[in-house]
Amino acid sequence: MIRFDRVYKRYPNGREALSSVSFDIAAGEMVFLTGRSGAGKSSVLRLITLLERPTRGLVNVLGHDTQRVGVSKVPAFRRQVGMVFQDHRLLGERSVFDNVALPLVVAHTPLRETDKRVRAALDQVGLLDRIQALPGELSVGEQQRIGIARAIAPRPALIVADEPTGNLDPQLSREILGLFCRLRDAGSTLVIASHDMALVNESGARQIHLDGGRVIP
Repeated sequence: MIRFDRVYKRYPNGREALSSVSFDIAAGEMVFLTGRSGAGKSSVLRLITLLERPTRGLVNVLGHDTQRVGVSKVPAFRRQVGMVFQDHRLLGERSVFDNVALPLVVAHTPLRETDKRVRAALDQVGLLDRIQALPGELSVGEQQRIGIARAIAPRPALIVADEPTGNLDPQLSREILGLFCRLRDAGSTLVIASHDMALVNESGARQIHLDGGRVIP
């Protein structure tokens, strides 16, 4: 599903964010990227989602060498990846339905299929009854679950999450972890960056630990 082979990422200011990073993630696996702030977790996620490209080395995601994905093909590539953010990035003036439907609308999914997928995603995260609510009417934990519903509505093969529990208390964090575990059990592949080591250890999932841009065994 994902392969990094001796990957380097150097930014224009000269900072080397990743240095000879190598790992493999199998289909259907849930893996946590761990390490302190600045360790390289976000750079790995940005390479996986083709927000950036490596300076050197191979990044293969979903069978694609990302260096060979042309600019015109990037949107189609990204539609195969669901992204969950720490700050939700919900549209405050749009309903829960509209927020979850957004990636489907962008992909020109037929209206009937969009409605079906939005309802299925909200049911999966336990918020189908809030389908017409506005984000401001939801709790922080509910907003994060809406963000996850938006990521899974297009039924992507891969889900990537960047510090998805960073703003949540321990109980809500466990609820989100439980949701991720259910998605994994349903066949999704998940890559989650987190500094919450108590939660990561509780998950029992494999960890890829980064320090100074390198993978630490």
